[in-house]
Amino acid sequence: MEMKRKGSFSGSLGFVLAAAGSAVGVGNIWRFPYLAAKDGGGLFLIIYLVLVLTFGFTLLTTDVAIGRRTKLNALNAFAAMDSRWKFLGYLTFLVPALIITYYSVIGGWVTKYIVTYLTGGGAAAAGDSYFTDFITSQISPIVFMLLFMAATAFIVYRGVEKGIEKFSRIIMPGLLVMIIGIALFSLTLSYTDASGVTRTGLQGFLVYITPSLEGVTFGRFLSITLDAMSQLFFSLSVSMGIMITYGSYVKKDVNLSRSLSQIELFDTGVAFLAGLMIIPAVFVFSGMDGMSSGPSLMFVSLPKVFASMGVAGPVIGLVFFIMVAFAALTSCISIMETLVANCMEIFHQSRKAMSLTVGVLATAAAVVVCLGYNVFYFELTLPSGSTAQILDLMDYISNSFLMPFISFLTCIFVGWVIKPQWIIEEMEASGHTFGRKKLYAFMIRYVTPVIMAVLFLQSAGVFNLVQELF
Repeated sequence: MEMKRKGSFSGSLGFVLAAAGSAVGVGNIWRFPYLAAKDGGGLFLIIYLVLVLTFGFTLLTTDVAIGRRTKLNALNAFAAMDSRWKFLGYLTFLVPALIITYYSVIGGWVTKYIVTYLTGGGAAAAGDSYFTDFITSQISPIVFMLLFMAATAFIVYRGVEKGIEKFSRIIMPGLLVMIIGIALFSLTLSYTDASGVTRTGLQGFLVYITPSLEGVTFGRFLSITLDAMSQLFFSLSVSMGIMITYGSYVKKDVNLSRSLSQIELFDTGVAFLAGLMIIPAVFVFSGMDGMSSGPSLMFVSLPKVFASMGVAGPVIGLVFFIMVAFAALTSCISIMETLVANCMEIFHQSRKAMSLTVGVLATAAAVVVCLGYNVFYFELTLPSGSTAQILDLMDYISNSFLMPFISFLTCIFVGWVIKPQWIIEEMEASGHTFGRKKLYAFMIRYVTPVIMAVLFLQSAGVFNLVQELF
């Protein structure tokens, strides 16, 4: 009866596509390429891949297995396992509550660029001040955020099988085709600048995959690792309750081990292709200087690239931003679904009522984030040394601060309180073997909690403080 009320995925494919949809989002297409460009290209790729195969695998396995075994959402799952650890469920609830406040804002930015390219404004979008003028205006960002939030709420309102799964089955294959198409196109690009220097897409590809060790100290390596780990959290949707929620919708006969491997492969593959799609193109038209544009890579540098492509530019630009919107939507759906599913259990209300309530509250918070670039503008120095506005602060608290902390506590709980065998039993409940169970048990008990503690202390600025004192 409970499963009928909550809904469930129709099978393994539905779960994999929905979970991959959650994983593949703005994190892959916007965040991953600019971090790779900033953090030494191939060096970042190697670190990220190692983290996915070890820590990502451990945390993803834990979340999904907890969800399927308890058939509860994160808020109640930990309490059901051990009442003393109920607080951990509340901590996981905080993360999507924070993320949705700014994710929908970024989704609104992408929607704005779709409209810009649809109406023939590609040349204007390539202007130096276009993006800044847009986000600092008081009305326009709110309007486009509302459009994006309305689409998200409608799909969550429709439910698990008719909404989330149906949308993911349509969007995810199309998204993959578009990413591969633009990535291959990027490799064929060639451009000769005013000084007579010719740069090609293949040269940009080498810049992307070749590890750069220049200026890498231990502190720099730790910083790159923190970037890669925060990207992993953002990308795989772990330690924020999303995968526990999706796990609770998975039927007992689904081979979890195989499904999780497919999610890891899909997510990492799309992230790599996103870098392949963006970095060579930016390198061709902007050189190494374009690599340092940071978070504005997608909204400032890429429109310049599209403008330089001639007749094909506006079309490629439109397809690109539609693709990013699809990716952003699948992720925002999973974030809102987690909040809605938790609220359904807390308040014992229907999906429709909770979808509307969460949608309204999330929209109100997102309006404040939109106004963080004008009415509520401030500059705050984070422990990492970077300067933040409201959106950056929400991202830092959720991804760099809360997620490592939640992961550390989850590892202690699973590794030492309920023991890894509890998870392993659920992974094999369908009758399939869990091939990486020895790796899992070792990682969850010894390696992951130590690294999570180090990353948490790093993100909290403790190491910087110690260096200043001594």
